[in-house]
Amino acid sequence: MIKSGRYIGVMSGTSLDGVDVVLAAISDKFVAEQSSLSATFPIELKKRILDICQGQSTTLSEIGKIDRELGSLYADAINQLLKQVGLTAEDIIAIGCHGQTVWHEPDSEQPFTMQLGDNNRIAALTGITTVGDFRRRDMAYGGQGAPLVPAFHLAVLGHPTEKRIVLNIGGIANITALLPGAYVKGYDTGPGNMLMDTWTWRNKQKAFDENGEWASCGQVDNGLLNAMLADPYFRRSSPKSTGREYFNMQWLEQHLTHFPAVSARDVQATLCELTAASIAEQVMLCGGCERLIVCGGGAKNHFLMQRLAALLPGIEVAASDKYGLSGDDMEALAFAWLAARSVAGLSGNLASVTGATQETVLGAIYPKNIDKK
Repeated sequence: MIKSGRYIGVMSGTSLDGVDVVLAAISDKFVAEQSSLSATFPIELKKRILDICQGQSTTLSEIGKIDRELGSLYADAINQLLKQVGLTAEDIIAIGCHGQTVWHEPDSEQPFTMQLGDNNRIAALTGITTVGDFRRRDMAYGGQGAPLVPAFHLAVLGHPTEKRIVLNIGGIANITALLPGAYVKGYDTGPGNMLMDTWTWRNKQKAFDENGEWASCGQVDNGLLNAMLADPYFRRSSPKSTGREYFNMQWLEQHLTHFPAVSARDVQATLCELTAASIAEQVMLCGGCERLIVCGGGAKNHFLMQRLAALLPGIEVAASDKYGLSGDDMEALAFAWLAARSVAGLSGNLASVTGATQETVLGAIYPKNIDKK
């Protein structure tokens, strides 16, 4: 049974667009967001993380330094949120920190995943019990270690009769199929914002294409689009998960060598269509739905949302905010909920989603120090 009270969730995703921190009241029967904060990633730290994520050579020293710096960054953001709402460490039962994924390789001979962000440091600097390292227990039971948020989607958005699919568009896009009478399915569909953001930065020196305005001015190059959609990942059956170590600038550049005449603007339009088309295909392969509930940064890309609606006629495509859940905070909220389950000794994964041999308690718990006075 979950211990009722306040929990904090921390998430920094593959887009590296910031650190999301959420305060929530959680019990067995409800999850209620109470406050949130978004902290900006230091540019230099973001660059160093991207170097690791894209396979550039590094050292154990560099990994250790990034781990420590991320722990401090997360702790500072948590303490800032506590100050913002006028609470102290004693008011919080636990923190759930996802950490920053720098490598995810679930299908190799020796499967592993790596998230950085020193949870010992978070517990020390906040004085709050911290739960982290969520993904590796699922992988220990043969799972992909991702996605883990579908269990939360089921808890807060499941419907007894309505066919719903929850779509998170972060750096990578993933779906959760909540179909009455069926096992929950959830997996990464492929690129979300990642390639669009990287291409926008390279050509516009902007972190992202706001509202998809640049993409909307271009024309989709069908040759390039079809070549990218021919990647074997899109044909693989679930469970499956992916990340920046696969869909990155090197992946895009390999395709662009065969289409050198495509303008930068048209590449952006094609990347937006790649995200929309790969998502729409998987929605239909899941059996379709009545509502596609969208969260993550991609829900703010108006052009991408328009393309999804056009590719999925007859399906209501709407941001999760319409259903009372902030699209910006969904994943951080999920890890607050997962922390509550871990502290209570309850399972947090869905074997039907990750492919694990069983459902299991997730994460490692880093207890706060008990005052012996």
